[in-house]
Amino acid sequence: MKQFTALGALQAIQRYGITGTTMVPTHFSRLLDVPNEVRTACDVSSLTLLDHTGSSCPVAVKEAMINWMGPILVDRYGGTEAGTVCTITSLEWLQYKGSAGKCLPRFSAHVVDDNDVEVPIGQVGRLYFIDHSGEGVVYLNAPEKTAAAHIRPGVFTLGDLGYVNAEGYVFVTGRTADTVVSGGVNLYPAEIERVLLDCPGVHEAAVVGVPDIEMGESLLACIVRDDAELNEADIILFAREVLAGPKVPRKFVFVEELPRNPVGKLDRKVLREMHAKN
Repeated sequence: MKQFTALGALQAIQRYGITGTTMVPTHFSRLLDVPNEVRTACDVSSLTLLDHTGSSCPVAVKEAMINWMGPILVDRYGGTEAGTVCTITSLEWLQYKGSAGKCLPRFSAHVVDDNDVEVPIGQVGRLYFIDHSGEGVVYLNAPEKTAAAHIRPGVFTLGDLGYVNAEGYVFVTGRTADTVVSGGVNLYPAEIERVLLDCPGVHEAAVVGVPDIEMGESLLACIVRDDAELNEADIILFAREVLAGPKVPRKFVFVEELPRNPVGKLDRKVLREMHAKN
């Protein structure tokens, strides 16, 4: 497809008997937005593998996809520079909802604090991986970037925050580059977005840091509504039930759509530039 459309994808799966494809969470959301009677009229039974990659998927969205498509979703976490690092099947994910899976045999997860000291099981920190081949990651013609990705040879990060549970499943909670420092407090947009997405009437949510004279940065939430009557006060009231005070965005804007790159990943840089003066 030259350009993804939800109905076009369903029709293509049916027409060509597609057995496997790769999608990002934005594709899942758009597929689920297709009216149920239209969606279920398309025969997608040929699919035996739906590869999920690109970014974390809201729990409710992934659960809806598994309920519809069956346990054919496989999540692969990694990066261009490292390939697949973790993977999880649908059945595993239903047991450990929100997980990116267990590491492949070549890797082990290693979570550290800001001083590079390993943190206990279940505690969020900077997510690193031990590459048992000793290779780590290498950025072409960028030795400083390569060095910055490692805390020691063969132990690299893809720039994420997260934790590992007692069973060895990795959970990614955000990006270190997306961290917002407001009044000296580190705030993680991905954590806040997950809460906002649970608010009735919120279709999509993205949180970024914008300049703030008093706090250095403050949180701005960009919201795509599926309920035109939803307002800022409704969302704040909902968020305060779950989030500590500093994590509740100070500013909100309602938009028709969020900026995304060609594969559907949220473009936070564009979002910050668009709303830097809000």
